[in-house]
Amino acid sequence: MNRPSLKRPCLLAVALMALSLCAGSDFKRPASEARLRVLFVGNSLTYFNELPSMVEALAEASGQKRLAFKAIVFGGYSLEDHWNQGDARRAIERGGWDVVVLQQGPSASTEGRQSLLAYTRRFSEEIRRAGARPALYMVWPSVGRKQDFDGVAESYSQAAEEAAGLLFPAGEAWRGAWRRDPKLELYSADGLHPTVAGSYLAALIIYEGLYGQSPVGLPSTFKLRSGARIELPPEQARLMQEAAAEANKRFGRR
Repeated sequence: MNRPSLKRPCLLAVALMALSLCAGSDFKRPASEARLRVLFVGNSLTYFNELPSMVEALAEASGQKRLAFKAIVFGGYSLEDHWNQGDARRAIERGGWDVVVLQQGPSASTEGRQSLLAYTRRFSEEIRRAGARPALYMVWPSVGRKQDFDGVAESYSQAAEEAAGLLFPAGEAWRGAWRRDPKLELYSADGLHPTVAGSYLAALIIYEGLYGQSPVGLPSTFKLRSGARIELPPEQARLMQEAAAEANKRFGRR
């Protein structure tokens, strides 16, 4: 099987350590330039493979409104951790965002679901007060807990519904892609974090959720602002684009 690659002068270290990232936005550009301003709040499932930058690159390649984003992401963080740590709340309060994307771990357990719902509610109040709309980035369980896919989907769907927010069903897109090709490698070696293909599939979901445009026909090869080059086999990319479009149609929330 042809495997996707992410090429760059120096590969990023992706250990599970605290990370705060601010990238992808050029706030010195003319104010007249139309931009979609998005704040990502999450953990390593957001920052692995530079997911927000993938969305930015796909938007640029398809001629969409420029994505101006900031990502506040720390390894292993839940939304409760972000709430207590404070950086995300301060960024929301400063305003200027169109959408704030919230993400924590799989949250299939009773405790995880309760935490996701409680802190989505708290963040959503702040997000709406600042004039933005909340969005939930649905992730996936670890490879050893595949039986939790339904639980993950239910937790994130319920959180998005209660928040009257957007839902980006990446976990459902993964399942849809596997129905098309069971051998597709979406998990990295650690059994939780995504491969480049897994992040690409999530980026397709988020792209359509933000811009309202089908991901079918988006490029399979493109460059990120960091210099990283994303390369996927075209036939594999097409399969994932179709899976993303299907998942957004069936499970997404706008």
